[in-house]
Amino acid sequence: MATSDVKSGLRQLEDLLAEYLVKKAPALPNNVKEIIVKFAPWVTLIVMLMTLPLVLAVFGLGAIFAPFSFLGGLHTGVSYMISIALSAVALVLEALAIPGLFKRSRGGWNLVFYSALVQAVESAVTFNLGGLVIGSLVSLYFLFQIREYYK
Repeated sequence: MATSDVKSGLRQLEDLLAEYLVKKAPALPNNVKEIIVKFAPWVTLIVMLMTLPLVLAVFGLGAIFAPFSFLGGLHTGVSYMISIALSAVALVLEALAIPGLFKRSRGGWNLVFYSALVQAVESAVTFNLGGLVIGSLVSLYFLFQIREYYK
């Protein structure tokens, strides 16, 4: 029952965002959309491969410094731990989405959508209002502009 509620809620959110980010927002030109759909998976793959050592170092150092984050107070420590956990979830979702993006499948698009939502939650939980408003809005705008290319 809870799974169907979550799916229903995500579907409603997707429909609401599509209403505002596709129908009411100015549309990107079709050639720009095609370029994004064609090159975004390659750019994502290359960036992930190039930053893999850095990501592993951050998570390794993050595990080492996690206890020290609480020296700044409970809020700082909890925000740090939540940020690390949600960043890891978003990273895994994006990595899992790459094969689907190359195939232009809706499943790949959905994983990127879920990753964007996880990143928005991370920004909200850590009170990063700039990341929440600007970052989430821009990423969701581009994501919904190219949604029609994924079947």
